[in-house]
Amino acid sequence: MSEQQGPAMIEAEGLTKYYGDFAAIEDVTFRVHKGEVVAFLGPNGAGKSTTMKLLTGYLSPSRGTARIAGHDMATDRLAGSARLGYLPENGPLYPDMTPRALLNFFAEARGLRGQYKKERIEAVIELCSLGSVIGKPIGKLSRGYRQRVGMAQVLIHEPDVLILDEPTAGLDPNQIHDVRDTIRKLGQRKTILLSTHILQEVEAMAARVLFIDEGRLVFDGPVKDLTRDGKRLELTGAGTA
Repeated sequence: MSEQQGPAMIEAEGLTKYYGDFAAIEDVTFRVHKGEVVAFLGPNGAGKSTTMKLLTGYLSPSRGTARIAGHDMATDRLAGSARLGYLPENGPLYPDMTPRALLNFFAEARGLRGQYKKERIEAVIELCSLGSVIGKPIGKLSRGYRQRVGMAQVLIHEPDVLILDEPTAGLDPNQIHDVRDTIRKLGQRKTILLSTHILQEVEAMAARVLFIDEGRLVFDGPVKDLTRDGKRLELTGAGTA
């Protein structure tokens, strides 16, 4: 990216992950700079989730380095995680807890205390529009509201960097619109890497796209350049959102 960009907040350098002889990803290198919203596009099974798990420290690379806000996620994961909010696809939630109880639990786990903890819980409840369901068991909520709860807990500690894996998967059109709107708002002040296999997600929320296919990064550039390339559009397998 341009030298005019802010500092690199997400860095992948030669990331490679082998399972036996199978390379899930190989030699993936890119940077996402402060203030960017970047879409990570590719067909199912292309290596998007593996890359994100390496970036967040959930997996260790076979080779290469992942950094969040300058912190090597293999050797300095706690410091990197303090700057990171990660929403995995179908992230685990506790169905018997209410959204407020869950947010309180994660706030405590993140070391938030006292008045600041209360302020952060109220802030994410408002941002993610959870007020009408805040006292209901999570297991009774629609998929759209569960996704909002997941987003709220990701944001509880005010991370600088967000990594979101298929955040609109399985949602209906109205729910997709709500999630996209929230991500656009967050993109005004945070660095976001957004995984998807749907081209419309890219066009709706990002200016830059990374395209991965069969475990290798094959495109890194503006969305407009990708959409002019018929071959890459075919590779996405993307239909309607």
